[in-house]
Amino acid sequence: MGSRRVAWIAIPVLIAITVTILLAMGRPPICACGTISLWHGAINSSEDSQQLSDWYSFSHVIHGFLFFGGGWLLLRRYAAPVRLILAVALESGWEILENSPVIIDRYRTATIALGYNGDSVLNSVSDIGMMMLGFLFAARMPVKVTVLTAIAFELFTLWMIRDNLTLNILMLAAPVDAIRVWQAGA
Repeated sequence: MGSRRVAWIAIPVLIAITVTILLAMGRPPICACGTISLWHGAINSSEDSQQLSDWYSFSHVIHGFLFFGGGWLLLRRYAAPVRLILAVALESGWEILENSPVIIDRYRTATIALGYNGDSVLNSVSDIGMMMLGFLFAARMPVKVTVLTAIAFELFTLWMIRDNLTLNILMLAAPVDAIRVWQAGA
């Protein structure tokens, strides 16, 4: 069986397993508001991380860039579809971890996401899809274009919401009070 065919089977199975685990963890299938929106742009609201896409979708696209690059560096002997399966497994693992009480509490205490309650299952599946888009983009574009796109996404979200993947990682790993104050708009 070819690697593309394996990917067509493995990726939906990984996503189904992730959905099952998230539902078992008590994650809501969709926003508690009862609606499904393509985009939700208000940060620190009850619909943040509940809809199909939001400001943090850019970060998940960058995950795809990074997973493609890491796979190319470390797993070059494997076909791209196999590396994509591994990227989906990593992103799925992150979605499960991100929605665990320990990480939700960490977001609340270490970042500006004071009211963060975790993602809806819909948002988590969309985040996995965003990562896949990033992976496929990086697979088809020159490295320079992918790097410039990642930088543009980081600068754009920094300007729009005072947050991005870089700050998210920093604030989860080693919170800086001055950054938290700046992010809060003070």
